[in-house]
Amino acid sequence: MKKYELLEFPQLGDKRGHLVVAEGNKDIPFDIKRIFYIYGSDKDVVRGQHANKLSEFVLINLCGSCDIFIDDGENQETIILDKPHQGIYLDKLVWKNMFNFSKDSILLVLSNEYYNGKEYIRDYEEFKKITREKK
Repeated sequence: MKKYELLEFPQLGDKRGHLVVAEGNKDIPFDIKRIFYIYGSDKDVVRGQHANKLSEFVLINLCGSCDIFIDDGENQETIILDKPHQGIYLDKLVWKNMFNFSKDSILLVLSNEYYNGKEYIRDYEEFKKITREKK
């Protein structure tokens, strides 16, 4: 079973513009405790490069585009986020690299946990070992 999923959020729009709605514990599969966003990253910059023991995430590229490399220990995939009404849910223990940012990219990140640096796995080999042991 994949530990990540593409999400589509309801869009409302008319001649005045568009509105996208995403509610915690409804459209977002958890209670939102932390919000941050990434912008101004060059095309060659790689962000993320970690997995988390406790945190789940939803990533939404509000403007522009970026690529997300995902490894859940069994499946590896690169997904392009380029629609503000679309996001990707990442469960615990999913390795993520964000890269290929367009100049106008604004990547919004929602999490179910407050920041705790101790729950981050920043070594890819350690991540692979942990996910092998969980099988």
